[in-house]
Amino acid sequence: MRICSFLPSATEIVYELGLQDQLFGVTHECDFPPEAKLKPHVVRSVFDGMEPTSAEINRVISERLQEGLGIYDIDQDVMNAAEPDLLLTQAICEV
Repeated sequence: MRICSFLPSATEIVYELGLQDQLFGVTHECDFPPEAKLKPHVVRSVFDGMEPTSAEINRVISERLQEGLGIYDIDQDVMNAAEPDLLLTQAICEV
């Protein structure tokens, strides 16, 4: 089984279950256990490498949601390389 986790909490559960060798991708926020930081990042913030102001964050997120885009980017190259059988994620609450 090849797993990609889109949630830090799910990544922690994968490690607790001893399935870390089957984990092929995580999010940019996965930092526990520390070894999770070494896994390829399949999910990144749209603000990766930036330090936006609150106004910029609000503008970009509003625009992306109006365009039907998410607030995170999936790295398709990492996703394709991982060839996951299982994606661990959750629905985002309507705000």
